[in-house]
Amino acid sequence: MNESAIRLLREGAIARLHINRPERRNAVTGEMMAEIERLARAFATDTHTRVVLVTAEGRDFSVGADLSEPRVPSGDGAPTLLARLRQAELGAAMMRALMEIPQPTIALMKGVATGAGACIASACDFRLASDTARAGYGEVKLGINLMWRALPLCTHLVGPARAKRMIMTGQLFPAPVLKEWGFVDEVVAEESLVASGEAWAAQYAALPPIAVQMIKRSVNAVSTALDAAIMHMDTDQWMLASQTEDFREGVTAFFEKRPPVFRGR
Repeated sequence: MNESAIRLLREGAIARLHINRPERRNAVTGEMMAEIERLARAFATDTHTRVVLVTAEGRDFSVGADLSEPRVPSGDGAPTLLARLRQAELGAAMMRALMEIPQPTIALMKGVATGAGACIASACDFRLASDTARAGYGEVKLGINLMWRALPLCTHLVGPARAKRMIMTGQLFPAPVLKEWGFVDEVVAEESLVASGEAWAAQYAALPPIAVQMIKRSVNAVSTALDAAIMHMDTDQWMLASQTEDFREGVTAFFEKRPPVFRGR
């Protein structure tokens, strides 16, 4: 991984976890997930930082997982089932680390945030979006389920019917609609996104950190109490879905830039 693909920037009590792969529209690789997880875990022993902004370079927040990334090989060159399972678990580990950052976290969404991009944003406490931003979950277009234990987070934010709409259709929804639904907290002009994020960060940085962090932990505990018990199987679902003809058709159609034809096989 290019070491600059994920950057940690600091300005006083505000840290910025910055996705920096604009040449690939911030598509997320396995190595990037591991680095995000590592940096997120480090905030647990960081008593100086009071707020974490999650930002991205270029025009898009993130277009999702990098589908061109090769699968994990085994000794004979073919990925073993266990190797594929371990690789599939990287996203959930990253999401847990982001959610467990003690400090308030604020995602600044712009351009497209889909798949991994929407997941990362949903793992944050707050989401600000530019007025031209769009977000959604495109996994279904590849013939697979939404994994990384991200489905409950979307459901908590927008409710079951809208979560089904977002996840089942794979559509990208505009920021004003997502604000109405509760996925986005504030919509601002694109040129004001960073300034607005910094203003939000300054507001939370000025609050008593012990109380703020205890409140965050308690609210998360209440709202996600059953998530792990219910969603422990989403990686197993992906393992099954990724063996289907529909998955192969979805990925092939993606690279060939054509609509997929799914047959339920």
